Amino acid sequence: MSLNHYKDAISWLFSQYPSYQKLGKLAYKPDLGNIDKLLSELNRPEKDLKFIHVAGTNGKGSVCSMLASILKESGYKTGLFTSPHITDFRERIRINGEMISEHFVVDFCNIVQQNNKLNKLEPSFFEITFAMALQYFSTENCDICIIETGLGGRLDATNIIKPELSIITNISFDHTDLLGDTLEAIAFEKSGIIKANAPVIIGETREETLSVFERQSEKMKSRLILTCNETSYIYKLPFLADYQKQNFNIVITAIEELQKLGYEINSESIQVGLDNISSNSGFVGRMQVIQENPKVIVDVSHNESGVKETLSTISKINKGKLHLIFGASADKDHASIIKLFPKDAGLSFSMFSNPRGWSKKLAEQIAEQQDIKPIIFENIELALAYHKSICNSDDTILIFGSFFLLSDFFDFFSK
Repeated sequence: MSLNHYKDAISWLFSQYPSYQKLGKLAYKPDLGNIDKLLSELNRPEKDLKFIHVAGTNGKGSVCSMLASILKESGYKTGLFTSPHITDFRERIRINGEMISEHFVVDFCNIVQQNNKLNKLEPSFFEITFAMALQYFSTENCDICIIETGLGGRLDATNIIKPELSIITNISFDHTDLLGDTLEAIAFEKSGIIKANAPVIIGETREETLSVFERQSEKMKSRLILTCNETSYIYKLPFLADYQKQNFNIVITAIEELQKLGYEINSESIQVGLDNISSNSGFVGRMQVIQENPKVIVDVSHNESGVKETLSTISKINKGKLHLIFGASADKDHASIIKLFPKDAGLSFSMFSNPRGWSKKLAEQIAEQQDIKPIIFENIELALAYHKSICNSDDTILIFGSFFLLSDFFDFFSK
């Protein structure tokens, strides 16, 4: 039965293939064999494309968005593949900021549905989505494609590509059940994107991880480039968060390497790219101010290092009382995050609709274990309404945690 409408195609995609967005690690396929066979059946759409491959615990989405926007403003037709999406599946696949067309999604799903060889491979949702992206970028003749890893690097489906440049933003603890419970182990998985004869940029260096990257780059004969920690710019950064300065350092280092490869990128296109990052890449949810008086901010920080950076920025801009609305997936290290919350902040936990979210019972157990007394709400709408009812105009409400919490937030506000 052929699929005729976009909604039908998306329903089929999510029901047919295991999605990490809904199932977590049960949907994770740490193997490149499947994606290799899948792309072979599609006549290798990646073979004539040029890539920048970006991995890292935090910051990879921001780095991808900045690079995509700057390259677009420099005149290059730029593909962008990121995950997860917040409200619309098509956010994952963009060219020059424009989401993949509904028509292409439907057509691709029909091709997959009617191909017995593809179905016998039993690909994951992520593998199918990435193959769709490559097919779209190839069909549209992109000049350059920015690819964000899904999880890890070494065995991530995106690692089938041969990039002109690889970037590893930083290493910290997240997904330890899949990537390892030491920084060295996590770095090893991320270092898998280092490829022969393609330079690799390391955004943040630690003694325990740098040696891992050095060994892998030496093995692959890849030039290792460390990002300098510049603190003064000729550029105006359109970001609230301090951590974006380090991400921008990575981007500038990448641009210098791209210029060596012959890409024509000037200072004007860099600034315009920064200014237009939202329209050119769909960049949302990173210390994004939703309203003023009281200030409402949303942020997708959902692990210890990310939350630490977010709260550091908030402490510098908040003028009144801080109100925290936090929502997390059930499999996160909640204790390491909650210990960072200011003791004098108003605190609530919010449930969200994605099945990977924590349950009310789990949230209550975590609160008891951490000896805290948050107010627990069934959804973000109720949580936000409560905090708005008790806060003053100079207070700050921070909604943060899972991408899925923000998905519910944006769904609610779009109504």
